[in-house]
Amino acid sequence: MKKLVWLLVIVAAMFFALQGGEYSTRDLFRQRDRKEKMQVSLDSLQRHVDSLKAVRKAIEADPAVQEKLAREEFGMVRGDKELLYRFVEDSVAVEPGK
Repeated sequence: MKKLVWLLVIVAAMFFALQGGEYSTRDLFRQRDRKEKMQVSLDSLQRHVDSLKAVRKAIEADPAVQEKLAREEFGMVRGDKELLYRFVEDSVAVEPGK
């Protein structure tokens, strides 16, 4: 009988050591999975930051990129040799016959 009690105490202590306490085994596995997901997210964000740095460097240093950006974003033209045409669609619909 005494051996059975000691066996139960040992089994209960082992169970508490694995599953109880502040950080159970299950919590440690969850934390590891969360860390892996966060690392994947961090890697993705780092790639995005690197691509933005490359774009910034190209804008600062490459005259072709600067010209393209000036033309597309700001509607700039070269000297008197070029004209800029802007086509604006009417926002008011006109009914036929009026």
